[in-house]
Amino acid sequence: MKIILTFLLLLLVHYLPAQTTAATTTKVVKAKMTDKSIVKDSSGQVYQVDIWKKLLLTGYYYLKAENPEKENSDFILIRLSEAEKEKRLTSSPKPKESKCFVTGEAVKNFSTTDMEGNKIKLKELKGKVVVLNFWFINCAPCKAEIHELNKLVQEYKRNADVVFLAVALDDKNDLKEFLKRNPFHYTIIDSGRDIANLYDVTAYPTHAVIDQQGNAYFHTTGAGNTTAYWLKKSIGELMAVKN
Repeated sequence: MKIILTFLLLLLVHYLPAQTTAATTTKVVKAKMTDKSIVKDSSGQVYQVDIWKKLLLTGYYYLKAENPEKENSDFILIRLSEAEKEKRLTSSPKPKESKCFVTGEAVKNFSTTDMEGNKIKLKELKGKVVVLNFWFINCAPCKAEIHELNKLVQEYKRNADVVFLAVALDDKNDLKEFLKRNPFHYTIIDSGRDIANLYDVTAYPTHAVIDQQGNAYFHTTGAGNTTAYWLKKSIGELMAVKN
């Protein structure tokens, strides 16, 4: 009899946890973000997909599921505080280098004119920090970052030792129409495919920061919400060395 009771007790001990686990296990459905998801801010204003994607690209915003356990949950667009943004940016990894330049090596020279007919010779800009941007009108990520690049130009607008050049593939007439609706404060070089080919630029946008000696200091290809931060960081480092 004792043997039978012991066996039943052991069976009960092993059986109960299994029953408890089975009873408490539930299937968690996680919210999925798609282009059809409803995205709104804390006031309830709904944003179109192209708008909230642009806002995310700036690095100022992030999305939070209103109901994380609902697959087709709405999402809340949340703006980072300045402290949160700074913390995120300073901890961000350096963007992958482009294949168009070699850090520390001299950048090939070019001579051209900007959209206003002003002559530009890269070799004559030695002693200054030159910020290059390669782009074209129908490049969505190129257009998305213009706002952040304009803020960078604004910050250095009184500093003649920092030069911003945007090499566009498009012709002058198309650029004039585009710039009426989308101001871009770099000095714009139109019909710049030959210059892009000089550096084997085939992916856009591509950015480069050239130091005062004419060498590549920072360069990257592709859009990212930390690009403007790393451009600014590179400019600051080079200006600090000069000073």
